[in-house]
Amino acid sequence: MHTLSQLKSGELSGITRLALSEKLTSFPLELLSLVDTLEELDLSNNQLTTLPDELAQFTKLKRLFASNNPFETLPEILGKCPNLEMIGFKANKIKHVPENSLPIKLRWLILTDNEIEQLPDSLGLRPRLQKLALAGNKLTSLPSTMSQLHNLELLRISANNLTKCPTQLLSLPKLAWLAFGGNPFTKSDVNVKSVPSISSSSFTLQEILGQGASGIISKAIWNESQSIFPDDIAVKVFKGEVTSDGYPEDELQACLKVGNHPSLVQSLAQVNEDNYLALVMNLIPPTYQNLGLPPNFDTCTRDTFPTGFTLPIKDIAKIVEQMKEVFEHLHTNQVCHGDLYAHNTLFDVDANIIFGDFGAATMYHMLTPIQQAQIKTIEVRALRHFIDDLLNICNEEDKNTQTFALLTAS
Repeated sequence: MHTLSQLKSGELSGITRLALSEKLTSFPLELLSLVDTLEELDLSNNQLTTLPDELAQFTKLKRLFASNNPFETLPEILGKCPNLEMIGFKANKIKHVPENSLPIKLRWLILTDNEIEQLPDSLGLRPRLQKLALAGNKLTSLPSTMSQLHNLELLRISANNLTKCPTQLLSLPKLAWLAFGGNPFTKSDVNVKSVPSISSSSFTLQEILGQGASGIISKAIWNESQSIFPDDIAVKVFKGEVTSDGYPEDELQACLKVGNHPSLVQSLAQVNEDNYLALVMNLIPPTYQNLGLPPNFDTCTRDTFPTGFTLPIKDIAKIVEQMKEVFEHLHTNQVCHGDLYAHNTLFDVDANIIFGDFGAATMYHMLTPIQQAQIKTIEVRALRHFIDDLLNICNEEDKNTQTFALLTAS
């Protein structure tokens, strides 16, 4: 994080990435001293409502973030930024997205948690768009032009007011990761009770094991001895608010509908109290570690891996076989995971996997048979990308094996 005083003193001259959070109510014109170098500007957590016309002078600007500001309109000047690829205006108060506010090179757009009721037709005329996050708005429909987004790979439209399944999206040729729960068209009378409900007073949370957009996972201990549950447990306490993937309640229901599988985190019990939603799970042994890392700005939708990390082809083959079994289990239960990635997969030294993170998962049993088949086809692409990403980190000496060739062709 940088400071306004640093900017005014000239200390930041020539910088390519800048973050300012000082309760700003106006765009600091001192930023104009960086028009020739700045590639990333983060103005999140301020009090901004407008951006000046001078922003178009930042010819090298690729990424602009302005989350947690009180913008009510997405600034039209964004559309005039010649090289702007990524826009993040999460958790503002945006109601209006003007036709001309989207730059022609747009690749990644985040408008999660706003108040948008309608999107411009121009959204479908941005051919480079790969990643689009629209969860937590008030959308009742989507532009028909979105059928032209032939490079769109990841889409979040959960927690909106969509009354009909947006069929113009289901045939997009590259769409692989889709979250669409929490809309009227996905409303279900099914209330999954595959695990018992217990009180939050039954356990005590201990150290945090991890956290994501929808909640915090902690190790926990029972407050009284248990006869039906294992001693070692983890508890995910949901944050109770809309996330980039949708509503926590939908995540919980999808997770329970899937049920148990040897390669999934096993659900044991749920807590559903006022202002407290949680899932009790088996504690994953410490011998498991993350298989991958999330995408970065450059890869956009594809996973990354630690530098130098490789796997032998026999381990990759075993991991892929397990993931294919998980995939079939999910879709037999009519649940789309929506986030099938290596970074949501744990593995051990014997290449056993545990797959999790149902934040983007959606039950789809209420859709028509044709729509259900299209949803599964979308997730088949995610599975293919998962396999390809693993093959990219295969040991060099294994790339000429028959197993590598078979996995490449699968």
